[in-house]
Amino acid sequence: MHGFELVNLMNHLMNKILVANRGEIALRVMRTAKKMGIKTVAIYSEVDRNAPHVRYADEAFCVGPGPSSESYLLGDKIIEICLANQVDGIHPGYGFLSENAEFTRKVTDKGITFIGPSPFSMEIMGSKLAAKDAVKGYDIPMVPGIDRAVEDPELAKEIAKDIGFPILIKASAGGGGKGMRVVEKEEELEEQMERAISEAISSFGDGAVFIEKYISSPRHIEIQILADRHGNTVHLFERECSIQRRHQKVVEEAPSAVLTKEVRAAMGQAAIKVAEAAKYEGAGTVEFLIDDDLNFYFLEMNTRLQVEHPVTEWITGIDLVEQQINIARGEVLPFKQEDLKINGHAMELRVYAEDPVNNFLPSVGKLETYQAPVGEGIRVDDGFTEGMDIPIYYDPMIAKLVTYGSNRSEAIAKMVEAIEHYEIKGVETTLAFGKFVMEHEAFISGNFNTHFVKQYFKGEMLSQGYEEEAEIAAILATKLLQGNQAIVKPIDQSNTNWWSKRL
Repeated sequence: MHGFELVNLMNHLMNKILVANRGEIALRVMRTAKKMGIKTVAIYSEVDRNAPHVRYADEAFCVGPGPSSESYLLGDKIIEICLANQVDGIHPGYGFLSENAEFTRKVTDKGITFIGPSPFSMEIMGSKLAAKDAVKGYDIPMVPGIDRAVEDPELAKEIAKDIGFPILIKASAGGGGKGMRVVEKEEELEEQMERAISEAISSFGDGAVFIEKYISSPRHIEIQILADRHGNTVHLFERECSIQRRHQKVVEEAPSAVLTKEVRAAMGQAAIKVAEAAKYEGAGTVEFLIDDDLNFYFLEMNTRLQVEHPVTEWITGIDLVEQQINIARGEVLPFKQEDLKINGHAMELRVYAEDPVNNFLPSVGKLETYQAPVGEGIRVDDGFTEGMDIPIYYDPMIAKLVTYGSNRSEAIAKMVEAIEHYEIKGVETTLAFGKFVMEHEAFISGNFNTHFVKQYFKGEMLSQGYEEEAEIAAILATKLLQGNQAIVKPIDQSNTNWWSKRL
């Protein structure tokens, strides 16, 4: 019997799930599985031996040393663990093996349920060129450009003249801003093309690049979709993802501050068409660029759960991981498009161990102090505890800080409050940058795009802010001391626990 047929027979079981990931996303998936009465299996590298996701799981297995190539990327070893321990399904989280079609194929061939889309869908949407080809017959708006790989600089010049400068050279297999070059003038094209191809080969093992018109001031907005294997596909509205550094997201929100009801509906239907073009099953995200006139253009599809999925969960009331698991079991979506409504507003800040004062460079070290904020309208998905080290081997994200309000202003205010009560010492983080964004006029007004960081932010702004705050505090402390010297007495520490209270 073929693996896919075995999977269909075993779907209803799903008594035990292995989460092929680490950190906050592993914990997040396990919490939903536990809520559903499903046992969980963790994997970990040697440096993650004492991580919270390992302690939370029902079972845990070491897969190798720190480097991901020697641990979390060992697909065959992960499958062996599943077979030896009666694991029914694998949830890949995001990153690592989550969009690896060959791994997915091996999983299903062994009779294990992969909680995600098929290898076919991954392969179609894993290549930007293949994705463009798949959706071109579905009347989906596309950025002007050419939908085939280009290697000849002279041909590239002709294409660029036809669509007009500036242009964007993009790696077909790319992501995270790698293999991407903006070209303003014809004389720069050949050099930038060579750089893009070289970076694409080194990053993805695939040097294919294509050319499209560069939209100079875009917003990056994505649509969450869910599709079951019975032909039902819905969208769960949009997420605004335009606050980025190095083409990677830092702040996300749902819904967008600028979409009209009509544009939202049109984008949602376009996203559903993209999913249908890929014969998609599971949770996925269709990404678009939006210009100043709210014209939208298909960018790509991510065939996995997104980091920013909590903001969608909060405005819809739907647990996306639960839906992923149920879809993988073969269940029918329990709601239709007309059942879905937007309720309130949610913000997310990715709390990275990075130094925004120093061009967002990674800041590894020990979490000497780690206290996450709590309270109504605050959600923290994290995978660290106080005293842990931030490993050098993986993405430097510590946590996702998510806030909710009945409207956008409330969500922003709650985020500022949560940031102020998030205590992290030992490493630099993006918390101060997040506060800068939330309090900036352009963000508050909704009048921003993917160039927010370049247009408005310089690292020294944060250090200047700290210096000013320290100077004001010093002046106030001096005045207070001078005015109260006559009555200040030593504190009797034997009768108080003041030192243990959090302010």
